Amino acid sequence: MVENFMKIIESSSSDFKNAFETLLARGKMDMANVSGIVETIIEEIQNEGNEALKRHIDKFDHWQVVDDDDLKIDTVSMKKAYENIDEKLKNALHAAYERIKSYHEKQMPKSWLDFEKNGNVLGQKVTAVDRAGLYIPGGKAAYPSSLLMNAIPAIVAGVEEIVVCTPTPDNQINELLLAAMHLCGIKEAYKVGGASAIAAMAYGTETIQKVDVITGPGNIFVATAKKMVFGEVNIDMIAGPSEIGIIADHRANAKYLAIDLLSQAEHDEMASSIMITTSKESAVKTKDEVYHYLKTLDREKIARESIEKRGAIIVVKDLEEAVDLMNEIAPEHLELMVENPFDLLPKIKHAGAIFMGSFTPEPIGDYMAGPNHTLPTGGTAKFYSPLNVENFLKKSSIIAMSEKGIDEIGDACALLAKTEGLDAHEKSVQIRLDR
Repeated sequence: MVENFMKIIESSSSDFKNAFETLLARGKMDMANVSGIVETIIEEIQNEGNEALKRHIDKFDHWQVVDDDDLKIDTVSMKKAYENIDEKLKNALHAAYERIKSYHEKQMPKSWLDFEKNGNVLGQKVTAVDRAGLYIPGGKAAYPSSLLMNAIPAIVAGVEEIVVCTPTPDNQINELLLAAMHLCGIKEAYKVGGASAIAAMAYGTETIQKVDVITGPGNIFVATAKKMVFGEVNIDMIAGPSEIGIIADHRANAKYLAIDLLSQAEHDEMASSIMITTSKESAVKTKDEVYHYLKTLDREKIARESIEKRGAIIVVKDLEEAVDLMNEIAPEHLELMVENPFDLLPKIKHAGAIFMGSFTPEPIGDYMAGPNHTLPTGGTAKFYSPLNVENFLKKSSIIAMSEKGIDEIGDACALLAKTEGLDAHEKSVQIRLDR
């Protein structure tokens, strides 16, 4: 067994409560430390528009914008990138696109009308927002998959104008991201990142028009900016570092468990990987496998820091205790690596995405399965849902009262209005009853 590496904690130990509370705090982002910086960035974008954008790009992405057109990513470069990518990679992109599209089409809510016997009509009208802004990270790694996961629900929802913002350090952009933009039919995209991009999409500049909703993951500056502009525009969620939770029984394959824990750890030093198992033997084997797999990873340094600081294996007495603890954690990704995962499913209350069984690794959800990979983190799965088509939709209530219908409920309505001391409300109804 490898000592002094990944924590193994037994739920029966005297110090478990403190250790578990530390794990629960894994996703907390100290926004106070960056809120002043982000607030200044937002104010500068509001007051100076493109001029502020140019300064921020020079400072943070280290290249100079000569004129406003330099901010744009042209569709010609998107098409060229798409045409030049390897055929197998192109096929993989298309396969992912179709699966994601098919899944999100099933989410579409419908407009409806309910005709009551007395002639009243009640209903709901579902309408897409006019303009959606997608933030796609581009710092430590480029994520074409995030473009698919954000653009496709907007397309399915029927959004007419979709704008993409992505940072381009040293004025470089990932070719596969460009190809994904072409596949999704993106017509408007900008080389703008960080809090500057969020502010530009929220308030508009001379080049980037204001949007109605902003979606997409990002670092603490992006998350803080999204929180600050919420209300001016809608947002999907405030997402923090990536994370995985695994519930495993004694039958689970330790090699599978280890590499799945590392699949999140390699994202970011702040990512967390937490496994809960009913088997001490499994815990020890998994810890050893994590240690050995680490040496083979290209992003070993990042994954090692994540595992050492934010990784843990918890040993519990039974699966019921495992579920209770995992519901408290409310992980972004949850794998059920147990003999009968569907038996456990009804007991799971809080998780962004749930992966069932030994042959459903978390990365299959990142790229190909179909459900969205933009998920709530840091315990916010207790009240947030994954990104979905409804993030790009709004609903209007429809109310049509007949004469008979208002006669039936008008007196009760007028009485409630009178009780609240709103005379005009009462009279607005009463004048129709007295017709």
